[in-house]
Amino acid sequence: MLEVSNLEVVYNDVVLVLRGLSIEVPDGEIVALLGANGAGKTTTIRAITGLLGVHEGDITKGEISWQGERIDEDDPSSIVRSGITQVMEGRRVFAEMTVEENLRTGAYTRKGAAKSVYDRVYDMFPALAERRKDTAGYLSGGEQQMLAIGRALMADPKLLILDEPSLGLAPKLVQQIKQIIVDINETGVSVLLIEQNANMALSIASFGYIMETGKVVMDGNSGKLLNDEDVQEFYLGLHGTGERKSFRDVKHYKRRKRWLS
Repeated sequence: MLEVSNLEVVYNDVVLVLRGLSIEVPDGEIVALLGANGAGKTTTIRAITGLLGVHEGDITKGEISWQGERIDEDDPSSIVRSGITQVMEGRRVFAEMTVEENLRTGAYTRKGAAKSVYDRVYDMFPALAERRKDTAGYLSGGEQQMLAIGRALMADPKLLILDEPSLGLAPKLVQQIKQIIVDINETGVSVLLIEQNANMALSIASFGYIMETGKVVMDGNSGKLLNDEDVQEFYLGLHGTGERKSFRDVKHYKRRKRWLS
């Protein structure tokens, strides 16, 4: 289990971004972390994966533990070796390298990764198998997202962190990525899914957290959150009997006081 307890993160010794954040990802579960831009989702990932220092951020309070061991002071490579990998927002594939070379970089912490590891990824992503010798920069957006996920799976993770995997994809591809996440979870891999697409995330997660201004303002099982009026209004654009608001109304909503208490 991943446990983030009462976490505070400051950038450049000045900007307080996370304000007592606490979340859990139980073994074998999909957990959704939702929130608008600027809520602190990416900072949460950086703290878990040991990448805060790269961005001049520091944990000033709280702790992060993985399988009962603290990891908030570990370096990124140690965290990967412990079983946590991530797929960054925007895919971040190595555009000038081939599909196979990209996958090989994902196995860096597994010296001498067996052919079976590659075969497992190619079985999950047949489109990549067909284009294994192609340059990654020429893949479609959906294929690049598959490659980014496949690269993360090459490290044989126990926990996969996905940062906005549906961003910029057509609805049909979003459904495909959604099914891929379910398939990965069914192999026993826990998933922390960071998304703005609340409907997609909560439809496959067992539990969800909603962040605003660096802290959790609501949590609960996915069914509870999907049926909550605030979530429907603020994240699904619905109100009343299911009528969809205008974009202007959704963009400029006034948060209820209890969300900021």
